[in-house]
Amino acid sequence: MLAPKRPKHRKWQTGRRGARRQSTPETRGITVAFGSFGLKAITQARLTSNQLESARRALTRAAGKSAKIWTRVFPDRPYTQKAAEVGMGSGKGDLAGYVVDVRPGRVLFEVDGSPEPIAREALRKAGTKLPLKAKVVARQ
Repeated sequence: MLAPKRPKHRKWQTGRRGARRQSTPETRGITVAFGSFGLKAITQARLTSNQLESARRALTRAAGKSAKIWTRVFPDRPYTQKAAEVGMGSGKGDLAGYVVDVRPGRVLFEVDGSPEPIAREALRKAGTKLPLKAKVVARQ
């Protein structure tokens, strides 16, 4: 599971989840830079480290041994959750995990060293593990 080694702050403020800001296209990390094929987000979502790990495992298994895989996002934003059956008030909950905010256009994974049909199918399988719509793109 991905998590930062030494976070600067243990708990962050919630932040705004406004539809306008979240749905604006990403400006960084929008091209396939390392591999031949990539998985690009079409919609916005907050991906947890568990979801990213699940997609990475599916991608690794489907792409084969000769494939090199890059993960282009890292979950560095902590989120908290209060325990079950606890009343309102009395402070913020305990740390539950880490997420990354993904906006449309961001490349999440890249693959190289695998034949095109196998790489596309592996990326498609990885995309089904994530709570967003994604498409497979090739390097220009």
